Amino acid sequence: MDAVTQQRTAGEAIIDAVVANGTETVFGIPGAQIYPLFDGIYKSPLRLVVPRHEQAAAYMAMGYAKSTGKTGVFSVVPGPGILNTSAALCTAMSNCSPIVGLTGQIPSSFLGKGRGHLHELKDQTGTLKTLIKDAIHIGSPADISSEVNRAFQLARSGRPGPVTVEMCWDTMAGGSDPQQTIKPLTATIPDVDPAEISAAAALIRQARKPMILCGSGAQHAADEVLALAERITAPVGAFAAGGASCRKITRWGATGGGPSVMG
Repeated sequence: MDAVTQQRTAGEAIIDAVVANGTETVFGIPGAQIYPLFDGIYKSPLRLVVPRHEQAAAYMAMGYAKSTGKTGVFSVVPGPGILNTSAALCTAMSNCSPIVGLTGQIPSSFLGKGRGHLHELKDQTGTLKTLIKDAIHIGSPADISSEVNRAFQLARSGRPGPVTVEMCWDTMAGGSDPQQTIKPLTATIPDVDPAEISAAAALIRQARKPMILCGSGAQHAADEVLALAERITAPVGAFAAGGASCRKITRWGATGGGPSVMG
């Protein structure tokens, strides 16, 4: 089979699905079990940032998610590599950072056998599920598009947080269906409940001394928070994860005599 007609690998198809979901940057450290992913990254328009340690890769993805509002993506080897990211994953889980981690697995013929294969964990997905929103194992190249989309949807939806995606070393290196269409996730905006909005407005009207405390959900909503603060003349404070939403309000309060900012 010549280079023109050669099938892409499953690893390259995973990267195609990641790109289709709007990813522009990946933080990662290459290794044998994920070489097909890095081949895909090399052939893609993605920007690759290679730190010196897996923990740094996951923390960089978390910082990227916090600073841009997009989903951060990192890639590390399985076993000790993905375990090295656990501190960052726990932090991302606690501060609601949407992250997708791409990793590998031991060869499929050894999976679950307990033979002590290189970088083998007894139950990698089970271990990760105790720390993060979910850990997804892709067993077939035919499921790549739907499962990568599901990972991004889980990371972004509800209370955002980290999700990992893994595939066995040999499956990742094998070919994928060249006719398989990589479809990006269709973003859905949850419906607003008018009754809940009316109830919240009634509480604000009844408040004698209203105060706004911003959480991580308001991190990229500084304009909206400022408009509400001006409307009800309320001081604004923030929990640790919501401090970014207060910066513009701080400047306005210092120069325009508006609501004070606490915290």
